[in-house]
Amino acid sequence: LSNEAACLNRPKFSFKSKGRVNELRGENEVLESIGAFAVAGLPQITNIFISENAELASIGAFAFSDLPELTEMTITKSKHLRHIHPDAFRNIVKLRVLIISNTGLRMFPDFTKIHSTAPDFLFGLQENSHIERVPVNAFRGLCTQTISEIRLTRNGIKEVASDAFNGTKMHRLRLSGNQQLTHINPNAFVGSSELVVLDISHTALSSLPENILGGLQKLMAESVFRLKELPPLQLFNKLQEVHLTYPSHCCAFHNVHRNRSSWNALLCSHPDAPGMPNFYKDHCSNSTAIICTPTQDEFNPCEDIMSAVPLRILIWIISILALLGNAAVLLVLLGSRCKLTVPRFLMCHLAFSDLCMGIYLVVIATVDIVTRGRYYNHAIDWQTGPGCSAAGFFTVFASELSVFTLTAITLERWYTIKHALRLDRKLRLRHACIVMTAGWIFSSLAALLPTVGVSSYGKVSICLPMDVESLVSQVFVVSLLLLNILAFFCVCGCYLSIYLTVRNPSSAPAHADTSVAQRMAVLIFTDFVCMAPISFFAVSAALKLPLITVSEAKILLVFFYPINSCSNPFLYAFSNRTFRRDFFLLSARFGLFKTRAQIYRAESSTCQQPTWISPKSSHVMLYSLANALSPDGKHEG
Repeated sequence: LSNEAACLNRPKFSFKSKGRVNELRGENEVLESIGAFAVAGLPQITNIFISENAELASIGAFAFSDLPELTEMTITKSKHLRHIHPDAFRNIVKLRVLIISNTGLRMFPDFTKIHSTAPDFLFGLQENSHIERVPVNAFRGLCTQTISEIRLTRNGIKEVASDAFNGTKMHRLRLSGNQQLTHINPNAFVGSSELVVLDISHTALSSLPENILGGLQKLMAESVFRLKELPPLQLFNKLQEVHLTYPSHCCAFHNVHRNRSSWNALLCSHPDAPGMPNFYKDHCSNSTAIICTPTQDEFNPCEDIMSAVPLRILIWIISILALLGNAAVLLVLLGSRCKLTVPRFLMCHLAFSDLCMGIYLVVIATVDIVTRGRYYNHAIDWQTGPGCSAAGFFTVFASELSVFTLTAITLERWYTIKHALRLDRKLRLRHACIVMTAGWIFSSLAALLPTVGVSSYGKVSICLPMDVESLVSQVFVVSLLLLNILAFFCVCGCYLSIYLTVRNPSSAPAHADTSVAQRMAVLIFTDFVCMAPISFFAVSAALKLPLITVSEAKILLVFFYPINSCSNPFLYAFSNRTFRRDFFLLSARFGLFKTRAQIYRAESSTCQQPTWISPKSSHVMLYSLANALSPDGKHEG
């Protein structure tokens, strides 16, 4: 205790006056409690400061009552202070600062009998980890004037009850640091007024109390990771500054400013508008732009998933083509009564991988439609949720398995043509099973790595692994791209070798060579169109030298990324006569295309050929050349 108030240290403690005292300080005292009328007889006291009283356990009734000149009171660093009597604070009419911090209080104290009339009251109940609830009418009677700030920071508060701020006029409310605060009753602010600043940073809230948003001018909600959806934007009538957790939410407030300006254009142009100062300032001034942080980064611009209407239309067209085309190929291959050969087996895997790509595109297109115009409110749930991870897994798995299978098909055709006369060198189905098992393992691992921290699917709205912040992620992304480029050159080399093998000017007409070259040119061109732009821009981005924005990358996603998935069914299957035969024969089993099926049955009633072959393998062309060279004119099989 200070020299101005010499008191004895004893278990039950009370302050006694000695002359004119303005300030009482009790620091490092061995106090068990502060009893009734502890400061009786000190009417002139203006400040009370109690700190670091390790034994202080309670404050009794009327301990601080009827102190007409007291303006500031602080009780802090008293870890064992667990109880303050409801009548401990009474009739302190000039009190303008009350701070209680770092104590062991178990319940929210009663401050309703203070009845301060001081303006700009500052109240702080901070760092009391055992206080879990703000009760009903917690501040009613605290101050008859407007409270400048209520600080309820870094407590253990889990809930704010209904009518908690009833009868309270306050400018600023700070609830930051209550990491267990999950619920503010919708009626918590009923009966309160004048709140312009709300701070709920570092809490576990998932929603905002809507009935006080209309008057807010500043909102702070940093590190509130469960707050993923904002209330209707029209509730924020006066908001000027907002600090949030997620960059996507700031997009909402950019739109609010833009929409507000458009909506008020007609009213503000009215000749009487400048004569209404409040209206003109709030709705017509050029300074109404809302300050919002954090701002969007280059990976998440303020736009929908599909930012342009043409992209939104095209992604549906392409995804439907990929789904229908590859589903049809799978049905025909699996439903055909012909023998399952190596090419058929490989084509099943190619169709399945391209079907997965179609599923990915449909998922992205569907989420885009559902969140259109409000993506800022769904961005976090989507990009951090299982949906985006699943979509990303589908697309990486599909892309890698498709590239792997295309390479396997090309190598199989090259090997078969190179060793056409060596039956002992023929590839068997068991060999293809081993190869494709390796392909599935590789594709699955490549798709799983971003889900365990090697890159991330949640970096962008289209759920591609574009996170290259760490060295491991960068190596992973670049390695995948380089493997795809290597596979492309492998396919090109095999096609060139096949062309040189089947090209025989002495025995084949010139138009046969032209046909071979044209087909291969088409197939290599489709691979190149799919691979080149994606690889070029992706490698530059992976090396942290991006040449295009995410918005522009979405054009690549729609126009180039799924080209193979859409074209493979047509280049590998629908353009092939044998596939068309199998298709119509299968359809006839369900009562469709019976006449067309009869024509094919008449031409070939059995499946003597070991397989139907895609033009991309050049197998049909090899058989044609073999037939031309055969003395009896029959296919060798």
